[in-house]
Order: sequence, then C-alpha cells, then structure tokens
Amino acid sequence: MQLLEERIRRDGKVKDGNVLKVDSFLNHQMDVKLFGEMAKEFYNLFQNDKVNKILTIEASGIGIACITAQVFDCPVIFAKKSKTKNIAGEVYTAQVESFTHGGVYDIIVSKEFFGPGDRVLIIDDFLANGAALTGLADIVCQAGAVPVGAGIAIEKAFQPGGEMLRKKGMRVESLARIRSMSPAGIEFCR
Repeated sequence: MQLLEERIRRDGKVKDGNVLKVDSFLNHQMDVKLFGEMAKEFYNLFQNDKVNKILTIEASGIGIACITAQVFDCPVIFAKKSKTKNIAGEVYTAQVESFTHGGVYDIIVSKEFFGPGDRVLIIDDFLANGAALTGLADIVCQAGAVPVGAGIAIEKAFQPGGEMLRKKGMRVESLARIRSMSPAGIEFCR
C-alpha cells in the first residue's frame, strides 16, 4: 500500500535492534484517516471470506482493528495480556513471546466471544517473528472457529515470522513489507 509506505518513509524512525518507531501515526498517536484507508484495503483483500469477527491483541492493534471492523460491519475482540477481574468464566489462552517487550506472556480471550461457525480475521500493527499471530490463531482454533487470515499493517519481511506463517498455510496480507531498514533508509519488498 503506497500510502502507508510513503508515511513510513516520511515519519518512521529506525532505531537500534531492528526497531521501527511509527508512534507518530500508527501505535501511539493514531492517524484515523490513514487507518480508514488501511481498513478499505483489508476489506478489498478479505471481502470474500465471510468475516464475522475481527481479533487483535492489546494494545497497538486495537485502533486499526476497530476501524477495520467498521468496514466489515462486525465486532472486534482483543486478546488481553493478563487476566483481569472483568473477565469472568472460562477463557482461551495462548503463550506469546513479545519481540518489542522481550518477554513471554499469556494472552486471554473469554470463551463467550468465539465459537464454531465464526470466521475470524486477525489484524495487527506489526509482524516480525510471528509469535503474536501464532498465539491469536491458536485461540481461534481452540474455539473451533476458522482463522481466515491475518491483515498486517507493517511486516518486517527480513525477520522469519511472515515466511514461517505462510509455510504453515496461514494467509498473511501485509500492507507494507519491509525488505531492509537502517537509519539511512527503508527498502520495501516489491
């Protein structure tokens, strides 16, 4: 998606450790108009998959997932990273290793929100090593629902997550795929 790539080039900042800061428009301050264009693109990619639920993980994917859910006219569910008092009853859980935070944690979704017959589109801001998407897809499968695919804003194609998930048969559609990045510049896959 050229619009997103241009924004990454203009406002993204490459930091040490293969970190791309896009917090001025994607995952801290959010450009909702840009999210609307991204949601339309996700709809174009997945409109024939009978999506009836969207799943993301807290916190950075929630904004994109909400705007995308408006376009699909379906609810959005986000996996929590810790059990809270307001999650009562049985839950689906999966372990996720975070590239950004450098730790392992359980993600949790209440069982009341998914079941057989649901067709779930997973939405997230980044794909690097694939741990979050693997955990989210696991939760969808635990529920007997169908993970129709994953819509990703930015994929770090030089890291193994996207290739690993595609080899496992998951449909992954990334709006911007980065081939390489350094403080000198960002090269996108073509």
